[in-house]
Amino acid sequence: MTRPPADPPSALVHHTIDGPEGAPPLLLGPSIGTSLSIWDPQLAVLAGKFRVIRWDLPGHGGTPADVRTTTLANSPATTPTASLPGLARLVLDLADSLGIHRFAYAGISLGGAVGAWLAAHHPERIASLALICSSARFGAPTGWRERAALVRDSGIGPVAETAAARWFTPAFADSSEARALVDTLRRTVDPAGYAACCDALAAYDLRADLGRIVAPTLVVAGRADPATPPAHARELTDGIPDATLVELPGASHLASVERPAAVLALLLGHLAAHPAGEPAPPATLLPAADRASDERARHAAGMAVRRAVLGDTHVDRSIARTTALTAVFQDFITRYAWGEIWTRPGLTRRTRSCITLTALVAGGHHDELAMHLRAALRNGLTPQEIQEVLLQSAVYCGVPAANTAFALADRIITEHLDPPAYSGFPDHPDEPPPAQGTDT
Repeated sequence: MTRPPADPPSALVHHTIDGPEGAPPLLLGPSIGTSLSIWDPQLAVLAGKFRVIRWDLPGHGGTPADVRTTTLANSPATTPTASLPGLARLVLDLADSLGIHRFAYAGISLGGAVGAWLAAHHPERIASLALICSSARFGAPTGWRERAALVRDSGIGPVAETAAARWFTPAFADSSEARALVDTLRRTVDPAGYAACCDALAAYDLRADLGRIVAPTLVVAGRADPATPPAHARELTDGIPDATLVELPGASHLASVERPAAVLALLLGHLAAHPAGEPAPPATLLPAADRASDERARHAAGMAVRRAVLGDTHVDRSIARTTALTAVFQDFITRYAWGEIWTRPGLTRRTRSCITLTALVAGGHHDELAMHLRAALRNGLTPQEIQEVLLQSAVYCGVPAANTAFALADRIITEHLDPPAYSGFPDHPDEPPPAQGTDT
């Protein structure tokens, strides 16, 4: 979603823009020790479909180490240090300066961590997320602090000497592509900026917040990656609701360089399934500006899940019916039912659908049941699985309640599937008229 450009901040990270104006926006983040050129193998194809914005980390490529000191604190005054919230703020400043509110994001390693932090804390901004060889926590902080001290004392040289072994498999480490990236590290990375990014990695731990990510997420791991092993990718996938994991054989930490075609294909498939230009939650329903930040995040996360489960058409219709009396209930349902309960990581959306259907059958809430039957299909339940849920409900909730539920399911599933492909359930009374209240 693109808005009129805002006034640019005092300083921006170095970036490039490729692709047609008006195309869905896609921001690409690099790994520590590299520049935006790490995305060169995928750029031509991605720029044919998206408005691609690539950016450089502080002290990397064209971004100075002390970029925007309001988000890069200084301690001592001559030594820049970074944090994940600060790096994420740089990305949001960049997007705002370009008039982009909601965008798809893909990032490698630290660049991926920036995207994950944004998706957890600013879910209204991230339409879809791809994390390539990244992590919710990049190992013990001590190692990163030691590396930061080494670079500040001795420069980039010692890190560059061991970069190829960290980044690539032995079979690829001596390739021209690998040598070029190590050379870029030696020539273009400011030791102060690299050390500041090490500080950010030392302090980063998103494990407790992964369940807050509601953007459709692709996680890609290199099976031979010593820096962020596949176990890190599995931790991301287990923590982020409905995330998809792909492990690439023959790839180490910079899988997008070692397996460029495979990473490109995965990105294209993910982005096609989850368009980058989906609308953000209506501004009129966002909490007031003086509400706590967690309230804003909860509302935005709730609206994103609500749309994902119920569909934009249904939610837009519900919002259009909002009155001065019902607005407070709309906000309550979005924050509480959708932003707190449906976003919790303990159950999949499929399981939550099963539970919700059973509860609505038991309570005789037929209008809501009809809505959540459609939601169950969107969440991936098959007609046969819905049939099993309703049969189970017949035993514990009563045959009359299940009789009406089967009637609704028969009608809704028949509408959802091609009629010749579905034989239908036994005849039952017609579905009640559509609800006029707020969806829950």
